[in-house]
Amino acid sequence: MTNRPPAAVQRPDGSAGPPRLAAAARHAGLAVTLFPAGALAVCSTLTGHREAARRRWLRAGPLPLGAPAPGALRLVLHGALTILLGVLALLLAAALALAVARGLLYGFVDRAPHDTSWGGPSLAGAWLAHFAVSLPCVALALVILTGLTRLNRHTTAPLRGERRPAWALPTAAVSCVLGLLLVVAFVRQLP
Repeated sequence: MTNRPPAAVQRPDGSAGPPRLAAAARHAGLAVTLFPAGALAVCSTLTGHREAARRRWLRAGPLPLGAPAPGALRLVLHGALTILLGVLALLLAAALALAVARGLLYGFVDRAPHDTSWGGPSLAGAWLAHFAVSLPCVALALVILTGLTRLNRHTTAPLRGERRPAWALPTAAVSCVLGLLLVVAFVRQLP
C-alpha cells in the first residue's frame, strides 16, 4: 500500500474536478445570460455584424472548413429563440433566488412572529422547515437551468455546422409555452 493521494475523479465526459455542483452553477450562470446574449445577437445581426452575433453572442464557435455561413434571417431567428429561452431562465433564476431567500436564509429575511409559520412557533423550527422545503426547489431549479443551457446549445447546433437533434426545436417551443402559462397563472393569482 502506498501513501499517494487518490487520482482525480474522471467523469464520462473526460473532465476532472468537483463533480456536478460546479457544472450546474456554471450552466445556471450561462442560462441567466441567454436573454442578453440573444438580444445582442439580434442587434449585431441587424447592424451587419453577423459573425460577431454567431460566434460571440450565440456561442457558436468556428465553423468547419467549407461550411457556409448562416444568413441573417437564421441568426435573427436563433437570437429570438435564445431570448425566449433566456426569459424562461430569468424566471427560474428569480424562483431560485426566492427559494434561497425564503428557505436557506429564512431567519435573516423573516423577523415576524413564527406562530403560524411552517415549523413554528420557534425560529429554529421555522428555519429548519423552510430550509428542508427549499433544498429540493434549489436543486430542481439548477437542473432546469442546466437543461435550458443545453437545450439552447442543441438548438444552435446548425450555427456550428452540426446537426440539430429533431427534438430540440419542439422541446424549446413547449418550454416557452409552459413558461408563458406559468407567468399567466402567477399574474392571475396576484391580488
